[in-house]
Amino acid sequence: MSTLKIGVILGSTRPGRNGKVVADWVLAQAAGRPAAEYELIDLADYPLPHLDEPVGAKAGPSQYSKDHTKAWAGRIAEYDGYVFVTPEYNHSTSGVLKNAIDFLYDEWTNKAAGFVSYGAVGGARAIEHLRGVLSELQVAHVQQQLSFSVFTDFANFADFTPAELHAGSAQLLFDQLESWAGALRVIREAALSSAA
Repeated sequence: MSTLKIGVILGSTRPGRNGKVVADWVLAQAAGRPAAEYELIDLADYPLPHLDEPVGAKAGPSQYSKDHTKAWAGRIAEYDGYVFVTPEYNHSTSGVLKNAIDFLYDEWTNKAAGFVSYGAVGGARAIEHLRGVLSELQVAHVQQQLSFSVFTDFANFADFTPAELHAGSAQLLFDQLESWAGALRVIREAALSSAA
């Protein structure tokens, strides 16, 4: 099986966001893994408006009418799985991440996801909301997650200083994610073969 492609989705575009250093840390932890290549997908590079497609994403990619949707769909379709790096805003994920997810359907389906969050309570509630959203999109999300507290993993609430235990947890997350991403790629390939 060829190397898996995993997108690390930076789910905040807020000025001064903490998410960039968290996403960079995730990429550093994933560097050199033999089964998968991890790449950053920064939502700041995909300035999607509030969902503006006239037809719902379940209708399929042929119904996408906007260039920004087609560009976003093309990028997301490249990957076998994702690590969502999310802040917690008001007991949920960021609006920009939820909006980016809602633009697509087929591009997410039968892929795998892991979660990394940060916030006052580690961003755990953001992850719980994302689990429900991604289940509807038929994304298999792994059990292991990473939650960083702004009180203990950030010095002065700004400088990212994660506890050492998170490095081992990250490797477990990657192990689970790559296992599911590989299995689901087989399912997607079989579906394409039977449709041909």
